[in-house]
Amino acid sequence: MFTTRLISGIVLVILAAFLLIQGGTFLFLASMAISLVGLFELYRVMKIEKELPGILGYLAVLAYYYMLWTDSEHYMTFLTIAALMVLMTVYVVTFPKFGTEQITVAFFGIFYVGLMFSYLYQVRSMPDGKYLVWLIVLSSWGCDTCAYCVGMLFGKHKMAPKLSPKKSIEGAVGGVLGAAILGFLYGAYFEQSMVDVMQPGLISAAACAIAAVISQIGDLAASAIKRNHGIKDYGRLIPGHGGILDRFDSMIFTAPAIYFAVMFLGFR
Repeated sequence: MFTTRLISGIVLVILAAFLLIQGGTFLFLASMAISLVGLFELYRVMKIEKELPGILGYLAVLAYYYMLWTDSEHYMTFLTIAALMVLMTVYVVTFPKFGTEQITVAFFGIFYVGLMFSYLYQVRSMPDGKYLVWLIVLSSWGCDTCAYCVGMLFGKHKMAPKLSPKKSIEGAVGGVLGAAILGFLYGAYFEQSMVDVMQPGLISAAACAIAAVISQIGDLAASAIKRNHGIKDYGRLIPGHGGILDRFDSMIFTAPAIYFAVMFLGFR
């Protein structure tokens, strides 16, 4: 099991590095594919992955990515209202085939998986995006690693004992501080290369700290969904790691967090 997890992890890192370096069409298509697979995994939990609400969710995510590609995001409010209206129409017309929770999750998934993960591509497309996009990785995986190490060494106070018994407050704080330090070192190293970001070291540290806090919420939120529905993993797509949502649950939250943190704090 360890060997399988290690090998698939290495492959995943290499693939992720290639996509983040390339950006553009490659990253756009990969982000869209990951969003759709993640949405399928979420809908499968609610048993709507092949039902009409699920199909409408996939179509809404495809429509959103089309708007993103064509710079038509100003139609996002229209898409939101239209998706909700169509789903509610399905709910009424087919009643009582689908429960309220199924329709709600169909709508929720469009944003939780589709829209939020798209910010990986959007950060890469920002000014200095080829540098800033790595802050998503640092704040997500860096926070996980630092939180694990600090928690193992100093963890005494449980953060969410019923939801994730192994996570501690000390580990959470260590994860945030570790991500901030990694962000500062990264920003300071590439300070001369980032021409559009003010004080890259400080901005990168602040963005990573903010995203690290949010990433832990994302991780716990994904765990809460699994516990509510009695499943261990969302899928088996990635050997040893589970499904897309098992591996990218925190990144779904850190991608938009980095985008807006840098947008509001960092540009000259």
